[in-house]
Amino acid sequence: MPSIRYRILNVFAETPFGGNPLAVIEDGSGLSDAEMQAVARQFNLSETTFLFPSERAAARVRIFTPTYEMPFAGHPTLGSAQVVRELFKTGDSFTLEMQAGLIPVRADGDRWTLRANPPDYRAMEATRAELAAMLNLPEEAIAAPAMWVNCGTEQPMIPLTSVDHVNACRPDSALMKKYNTNTQGQAKTYVFARTADGFESRYFWISGQAGLGEDPGTGSACANLGGWWMAAEGDEPLKATVRQGTLINRPNLLTLEVTDGEIHVGGRVIELGGGELHW
Repeated sequence: MPSIRYRILNVFAETPFGGNPLAVIEDGSGLSDAEMQAVARQFNLSETTFLFPSERAAARVRIFTPTYEMPFAGHPTLGSAQVVRELFKTGDSFTLEMQAGLIPVRADGDRWTLRANPPDYRAMEATRAELAAMLNLPEEAIAAPAMWVNCGTEQPMIPLTSVDHVNACRPDSALMKKYNTNTQGQAKTYVFARTADGFESRYFWISGQAGLGEDPGTGSACANLGGWWMAAEGDEPLKATVRQGTLINRPNLLTLEVTDGEIHVGGRVIELGGGELHW
């Protein structure tokens, strides 16, 4: 009978029940892809990770949503890093092997930071008017330039002119599929606006029969926001606080730094507990 140990953590959390929840399976060895997908569906969190030995890094990490595997995601990386540090006594600075490549991580206590891959870009084909209609906003709410950015997972970066417009977004699922489907066939939307100390953001996705969902804290999108900043602002450095999950009563606080062509995303990780699964 298979038996696996798991941990539940909240990432980008400033309070125990804030942040974005994550399940980490301590040892995925011996599990088939179908079993890993079934375990992720059982937890029904935005992501569940599985740890494996690696010859290239402190550990290899596979990331599953309830319906598919991802090459990279931010909060699974940081949450997995905290478990890897405890299990394998790695210290506070090491790398994790993902499908998207080797991701360096470092810690200061329970605050973790990752260095994202360099961004790739793709032009946004939808017009400002089409994006506004998709978000149920006036056209003047869209601030140029919107673009596709990929620091490990491709997402649309859509800047808005105010936090009020971020809060007012009501995405149309059909138009999201039409205008914001990435190269992997996934419909996703990330919106953001400047604040005094950084950005307010929201992230939406469509997942099968579950329909439209909103993610409380998205590290991969925060990394892509850093890529957007590099494209929009050139060599201008950035040190920002990115808030997400405000309207769904799940506050997330992410840090974003862009300097010397590197993108760093961070946040606090809080472990809540763990246990075993048997089947």
